[in-house]
Amino acid sequence: MAMGSKFKLLARAGYVARGAVFILVAGLALFSSFGGRPETKSALDALLSQPLGQLWLTLIGLGLLGFVAWRLAQSVANADNHENNAKGMAIRTTLFMSAMIYTGLAFYAFSRAWSLGYGGSGSGEKGLAAWAMAQPFGIYLAGGIGVGFLCGGVITIYKGLSRRFERYLSLSDRKTLLLLCIYGLVSRGIIFVIIGILFCYAAFTVDPGKAGSMADALSWIRRLPFGAIIYIVVGAGLASFGIYNFVEARYRIIRSPDTGAIRAKLPALS
Repeated sequence: MAMGSKFKLLARAGYVARGAVFILVAGLALFSSFGGRPETKSALDALLSQPLGQLWLTLIGLGLLGFVAWRLAQSVANADNHENNAKGMAIRTTLFMSAMIYTGLAFYAFSRAWSLGYGGSGSGEKGLAAWAMAQPFGIYLAGGIGVGFLCGGVITIYKGLSRRFERYLSLSDRKTLLLLCIYGLVSRGIIFVIIGILFCYAAFTVDPGKAGSMADALSWIRRLPFGAIIYIVVGAGLASFGIYNFVEARYRIIRSPDTGAIRAKLPALS
């Protein structure tokens, strides 16, 4: 198998793994967590307790590493051919941050599968907020992270409603799949906006415990008027986002990274 084909297989496996994680989170949110916390890590822990859980968790970890490789190709090697302007650099920076987040999630999956003692049980977002506030000018750094979540959420919502994601999919005349993709992207964008608001509030109150995870965002939604209904709609939307990842695994236009270009950008070792 050619190197390019191997990389595409790796990237598609990554989309499958990310889709599986969101399906698990949505399942916990919809069926088992009205009195609990449907966190991403909790979803992986729930999978571990199932038959062959160790094997499935290991496969998800490997798949997430494939997704990380694809995110690095998109950000470092500009596999999607974004323009070299402020907008393009902002998109690539966001993709690089995504690679770092899913690297941590992949190692958490491995640690739970093989009892490696990595990761802990705390919320990743609260841990990130605590780290940010411990840095010089940490309040502003935490606020900037919150603004980043806000912007990412708005962009994700716009990506869904404007159907800009279609330019990267070899997908036509499949209206049901397109509607599921739009629904999933908008739902995930809403969650990101809420997480961003909670992060900004944590920075304002100088309290990293106020920072929000996906579980906190869903809990906040549930406390709204008609919150139970909205909660179910958004939870189902997260499942649709999982399906969106499966669609990308099948129909995403994946360009192999130009390894020569990457080497040219790296400083020469002397």
